[in-house]
Amino acid sequence: MTTATTRRSAPDTSLTSVSAGRRLKDRAVQGLVYLAFALALVPLLSVLWTVVVNGAGRLDPTFFQFSMNAVSGSDPGGGAYHAIIGTLEQVAITSLIAVPIAVLTAIYLVEYAGSGRLGKVISFTVDVMTGIPSIVAGLFVLALWLLTFGFAFSGFAGSLALTILMIPTVVRATEEMLKLVPNDLREASYALGVPRWRTVCFVVLPTAMTGIVTGVMLAVARVMGETAPLLLTIFFTKAINNDPLNGPQASLPTFIWEQAADPSQNSIDRAWTGALVLIGIIMLLNLAARFVARRKAPAGR
Repeated sequence: MTTATTRRSAPDTSLTSVSAGRRLKDRAVQGLVYLAFALALVPLLSVLWTVVVNGAGRLDPTFFQFSMNAVSGSDPGGGAYHAIIGTLEQVAITSLIAVPIAVLTAIYLVEYAGSGRLGKVISFTVDVMTGIPSIVAGLFVLALWLLTFGFAFSGFAGSLALTILMIPTVVRATEEMLKLVPNDLREASYALGVPRWRTVCFVVLPTAMTGIVTGVMLAVARVMGETAPLLLTIFFTKAINNDPLNGPQASLPTFIWEQAADPSQNSIDRAWTGALVLIGIIMLLNLAARFVARRKAPAGR
């Protein structure tokens, strides 16, 4: 019996061993993955380093406290206070409009639509909207909101154009996060007699909240850097306009575009600093959103 037992246990021991060839292949593939990751970081770090080196020179209190009103392109000084305020207000309005619509659309597609015809139409429409060029969204708002309805250039018009670009990104991100929620959680909630809408609000959404917030911030980062639709909807101004509903309003993308078009070195320096500030704002918003998402996430996630 002892000999038979020993013979039977031998194959189990051999199954746990890994041949030298397989270990070598594993190391080679792992090295290729690390190499691909390093190559992907090269352009990102290069752009970030270039922006920091060229934009740090004008990163002073004046840049954040003053606008470009009565300051020409060749003059020293001046700042982007008016552009920073405009960008924050426009992105806030865009998020207030786009995020509820996009999240509710994703909830319908995942939880209610099933294989129905309406769900397929909505999904197809979202796919089409994802591929719309940004300037087309600006032209649509220009033709409908400004030319047809007769409204003036404003930060709100720019927000409407950015909303068109933000909705499909948030819909797809939210839809994928909702699909990752285990069906066992839904079934356990239904077994306790909880209605579907309460299950979605108090079980599904909190579970997927971290991923949804990440998708929203990716969409915010995309629209915050858009220039083409804003050129057609908010116009240009060097003065401070804190009212996004009345009159032209500046933004950081249009500020960068305007300053970079001037051959003066002072203008170019302001453009680099504007780009650096835009990157910084996006990073701060991402960090804040991740912090809030982690605080609001269910225990154990």
